[in-house]
Amino acid sequence: MDLHNLKAPAPNNKNRKRVGRGEGSGHGEQSGRGHNGAKSRSGYKRRPWFEGGQMPLQRRIPKFGFKNPNRVETRPLNVQKVNEFVEAEKLSTTITIADLVAAGLAHKNDRVKLLGRGEISAKVEIEVHAASKSAIGLVEKAGGKVNLIEN
Repeated sequence: MDLHNLKAPAPNNKNRKRVGRGEGSGHGEQSGRGHNGAKSRSGYKRRPWFEGGQMPLQRRIPKFGFKNPNRVETRPLNVQKVNEFVEAEKLSTTITIADLVAAGLAHKNDRVKLLGRGEISAKVEIEVHAASKSAIGLVEKAGGKVNLIEN
């Protein structure tokens, strides 16, 4: 027996439904689509969110919250991470945005915000776009300075 000898069993040999070919075919008049409604019309496409005309879910549930269209994304940078990189000599004591990008702590167009998690022992002068009060306090306590970039 080879593939070219195979024959489909009898139940698989069914005639296709030819609709709209008169009453005698059994698929005339409405062509198997029932009477009225969207499903009987040409061009009908069932959309997954359509709920048969009842109020859809996305309009039933309550709305809340607010997305500020003018929000400025900043990349967080903790003083602990700066301290680790300075101790590992991956950063010098004078740090610019370019140095942070080169060290992999920020991307080229990121706005960097210095945050106050952890401790810092190194005396660093760091240049960032924004900084929290606690971060500025920690850096100045260690003898360093935070320069804010206007941008």
